[in-house]
Amino acid sequence: MARQREKPIPIPEGVEITINGTEVKVKGPKGELVRKFHPFMTIERNDNTICVKRRDDSKFCHSLQGLTRTLIINMIKGVTEGYTKELVVEGMGYRAQMEGKNLVLLVGYSHPVKFEPPNGITIEVPKPQEIIVKGIDKELVGNVAAKIRAIRPPEPYKGKGIRYRGEQIRRKQGKRAV
Repeated sequence: MARQREKPIPIPEGVEITINGTEVKVKGPKGELVRKFHPFMTIERNDNTICVKRRDDSKFCHSLQGLTRTLIINMIKGVTEGYTKELVVEGMGYRAQMEGKNLVLLVGYSHPVKFEPPNGITIEVPKPQEIIVKGIDKELVGNVAAKIRAIRPPEPYKGKGIRYRGEQIRRKQGKRAV
């Protein structure tokens, strides 16, 4: 086995981690996440740290080791702090509202668009032009936010649509008289 750069991942207090072969289960104050990793990776627990080791020194195993470490770190952060994505609804008459646990968007279509969040995701609408997506799984939070944005992506002429907070929209000039 080749020389490996192993950076141990510290386990914070209040977090339980169970390793069963390539399956890692992380349990914390906000919930529980389970993920299965590639069989080329060996995940070991030492006292209050986790080490991810690779099978060999190939380029594929190098990249897999970094990915595995990052995913485990994201799982630990998710069950302790959680993740949020903020979206902004921009446009005349465009707005969002909650009906039960479903999100209802009025974004210029002839009908209101209903979006049902998957399990593990909560959606809040503090103002009609703001949507906050929360959850413990970073990947799921990002996917749900992207699906909501895809309902009416921002257009380049007036900037109307649903965008992430802080996202810069490249604006086009439009038609001009000659």
